[in-house]
Amino acid sequence: MNPNEPIRDARQLGVPKMLVLGIQHMFAMFGATILVPIIVSSQYGLPLNIQTTLFFAGIGTLFFHLCARMRVPAFLGSSFAFLGGFETMSRLDQGIYAGMEPAEKLQYACGGIVAAGLLYLILALLVKVVGVRKVMRFLPPVVTGPIIVCIGLNLAPSAVSNAATCWPLALIALAVIIIFNIWGKGMLKIVPILLGVVVSYLAALVMNACGVTAADGTPLLDFTAAVQAGWVGLPPFQLAKFDLSAVLVMAPIAVAAMMEHIGDMSAISATVGENFLEDPGLHRTLVGDGLATTLSALFGGPANTTYGENTGVLVLSRVYDPKVIRLAALYAAVLGFIPKMAGLIGSMPSAIVGGVSFMLYGMISAIGVRNIVENRVDFTNSRNLIIAAVILVCGLGFSGGLTFQVGGASMTLTSLAIAAIAGIALNAVLPGNDYEFGINPEGDKHRGIHP
Repeated sequence: MNPNEPIRDARQLGVPKMLVLGIQHMFAMFGATILVPIIVSSQYGLPLNIQTTLFFAGIGTLFFHLCARMRVPAFLGSSFAFLGGFETMSRLDQGIYAGMEPAEKLQYACGGIVAAGLLYLILALLVKVVGVRKVMRFLPPVVTGPIIVCIGLNLAPSAVSNAATCWPLALIALAVIIIFNIWGKGMLKIVPILLGVVVSYLAALVMNACGVTAADGTPLLDFTAAVQAGWVGLPPFQLAKFDLSAVLVMAPIAVAAMMEHIGDMSAISATVGENFLEDPGLHRTLVGDGLATTLSALFGGPANTTYGENTGVLVLSRVYDPKVIRLAALYAAVLGFIPKMAGLIGSMPSAIVGGVSFMLYGMISAIGVRNIVENRVDFTNSRNLIIAAVILVCGLGFSGGLTFQVGGASMTLTSLAIAAIAGIALNAVLPGNDYEFGINPEGDKHRGIHP
C-alpha cells in the first residue's frame, strides 16, 4: 500500500484502526460541539443540554449521510452561527416573553431554529431547479462576509463579561488555544479548542484547591450537578414551541449557516478530490443539513452544521471513508446517554467559556473578513461599499432589534435579520452584480462560521 495514497475504504486498515479513527473524529468535533450548550446555558441562561446536543450531533450526522447517499465524509456538530439568536431570545421580555421561564424561552428559540432548518429545504429546491450558480448570485461575499462579521462583533461583549469573572483563567484558555493552533503538531493542531478547555479546567482545579474564587466571590468550580447525576440516562428532550417573533429572531441566521454549509462542502470536495457539489449534489447535502437541524431543534437541541474541524482530520489522516465519520457519530450519540459526563462538563467555570469565546467570536468576524478578501471584493466600487456599509450599520446599530405590531401581534426583527434582509435586497436591486460562484473556489470555501 502506497503511504502517499489516500485511503477511501477504511476496512483495509482493519476494525481496530477504524474504531480509533472514529474516536479521533469524535474528539475533533467534541470541544466545539459541547461549547455551544455551555455558552447558551451559562452565559445566556437558557438550559440547552449537553446530552441532547451530543445525541443530535450523532443522529444528525447519520441522517445527513443518508440524505447524501452515504458518500460525503462530513460530521455535523453544533452551529455557532445561532449564538446571537440565543442571546437575543434570552433578553426578550415583551409580549408573551414577559416573565417567561428560561426553559420555555429555549423551547421557543428551538422553534425558530426548526423554521431556520426548513429554509435549507427552500434553498435546496432552488438549487435543484435553477442551479447553484444562479442561486448564489443573490448571496455573494459582499453580502455574506459583512453578515458574518456582524455575528462575531455582536457576541464580543459577552466574551469580555464572561472572561471578567476570572481573567487569569480566561487568559490561560486563550493562550493554550493560540499556542496549539500556531505551533501544535499533528492531532494537537486539530483540537486546540478542546485542549484549551482541558488545560484551563485543570488550572481551575488547582486554583480552586488553593482558594481562588471568581470575581463575585463564588467558587470557581461546583461539582454538585456531576455528583448528583447518574451514569446512564435519557437525554432530556423537550418539544419546541412556535411564535412568530422567535422565528424572526432565529430563521434569518439560516442565511449565514447555509453559507457555512456551502463553504464546507467546497472544502471537503477539495480535500477528498471529489466534487460533492455536483454528486451527490448540493441540494442533497442542504436537505440533510436542514433536516438534521430541524430534527435536533424539534426536540430541544441546537442547530447542526457541517464541521471544518473534521475536514482537518481528513487532511491529517488521509482516510476519506465516510464510514469512519459514521462511527464518530455513533460515539457521540452514545455519549448523549451518560448524564454524569454532561454534569462534569457543565461544571466548567464561566471564565473558561469567556477565554474560549475570545477566540471563537473573533474567528467568526475574521472569517467574514477572510471571505471578503479571498473573493477579492472591490470596495472602490460604490455598489459594494453601499451594501457592506448598510449591512454593518444595521447589524451593529439595531442592538435592541426592531419591534413592531402586525395584526395585534408583537414581532421583533433582530439586528442580524435586519442586516441580512437589507443586504440581500440591495444586492438584488443595485446594478452591477458580477459575482459568479465557483470561479474562485479558494474564496468560496472560506465561508464557515465555526471555530
